Amino acid sequence: MSRPFPKREISFGIATAPQQVSYREILRVWREADTIPEIEHAWLFDHLLPIGGDPNGPIFEGWTLLSALAAQTERLRLGLLVTSNRFRPPAVLAKIAATVDVVSDGRLDFGIGVGSRPNPPEARREYPAHGLPYLDFPEAVESLDEACTVIRRLWTETHPFDFDGTHHQLTRAFCNPKPVQQPYPPIMIGGRTTATLRVVAEHADLWNIPGSNLADAIQRSALLDRLCAEIGRNPASIIRSIHLRVSYEQIDATRTAIAQAIDAGFQHIVLGLPAPYPDSVAHCMASELVNTSTLNCRSPVES
Repeated sequence: MSRPFPKREISFGIATAPQQVSYREILRVWREADTIPEIEHAWLFDHLLPIGGDPNGPIFEGWTLLSALAAQTERLRLGLLVTSNRFRPPAVLAKIAATVDVVSDGRLDFGIGVGSRPNPPEARREYPAHGLPYLDFPEAVESLDEACTVIRRLWTETHPFDFDGTHHQLTRAFCNPKPVQQPYPPIMIGGRTTATLRVVAEHADLWNIPGSNLADAIQRSALLDRLCAEIGRNPASIIRSIHLRVSYEQIDATRTAIAQAIDAGFQHIVLGLPAPYPDSVAHCMASELVNTSTLNCRSPVES
């Protein structure tokens, strides 16, 4: 079971999908956000082919881009929302993530999940296009569970070790350097199925779910509470994170969605920014969404 995670107040971040955009466009938004204290974290996604727009358009590999952005920022916590466990062997992923944590001087939030589902179908095509196997879902969840164990051990154990799992086998596995964050970077797991939520209950410090269906997100959060109770874990030790897509044209609707998510107990709000990004988009998010939502959440005594 993962460690208890310190309770946080509500935090806000941004997500920039690295598809159909240039590196310079994303870098502009992240550098701007890095200067705005109200925006605490920033995220990319993990796909190898576009899942929206031109299917043959540009898309950047998530961890490579994240390392570049880590070197170009100073304050933001950063991560992938979320890494596909189907793309990389867990020991390789542990090494990649440890490197990014070092580059960022300890600002990585490690996001991981089972990997792309058949829906949207655009996400499924990236596996044969890159010669990657696509495990059936039950096997993929088992693989994720083992991967979380392997990655955490690589980040913390001081001597090489062997691992003989059903899906992953390692001989004299070792990771050096270790991540800057001790004992290891916070682990965020994304997903909504019962099987995935059992892995969340066992391993995660944060849990993320898309916010397009808030009623479902609330039900899934309640299920996570019950699954934590089954293994004797305090459900409050897992921060609830939700991804909300921003509408530049309907800011009021986005503001309402944020308020509803906060009322439902979600503490970690990720604002998905569609491209193309307007000028000063991060400042706009802070003034139009973050600050107003924070004010709305204050008690009458605080205000």
